[in-house]
Amino acid sequence: MAPSLDDFAGLTRDALRELPDPFADIARQVAVRIDNFADADTLAEMDMESPFELLGLFVGEGIAQGGGLGKSGELDNAIWLYRRPILDYWAEHEETLGAVVRHVFIHEMGHHIGLSDDDMDRIEAESP
Repeated sequence: MAPSLDDFAGLTRDALRELPDPFADIARQVAVRIDNFADADTLAEMDMESPFELLGLFVGEGIAQGGGLGKSGELDNAIWLYRRPILDYWAEHEETLGAVVRHVFIHEMGHHIGLSDDDMDRIEAESP
């Protein structure tokens, strides 16, 4: 049986516990939402032809762009992880599901805090 949305929530909590500080402190302040797929409006906005193309998404205004938490009149920043595309990716690669979820989570957090792809790779490599 395929891992459920609740299983994904547990994998995300595991990934969060493994992050080094200060990255972990920032990550704990961003809502993480898990769904089977991105909604049709998101897919259209991202110009995606298939719902399997999008594994995760950061929504909001990143710290590097002056965004933050708790600004009046703004929705909280959030990270979306999409279960079915992640499961598809996992089935086609040799990584564990936890490693795939962790990678997508870190990548989307990187968008929130303004990290480069190199920075995200280094953080992921330093995590246990």
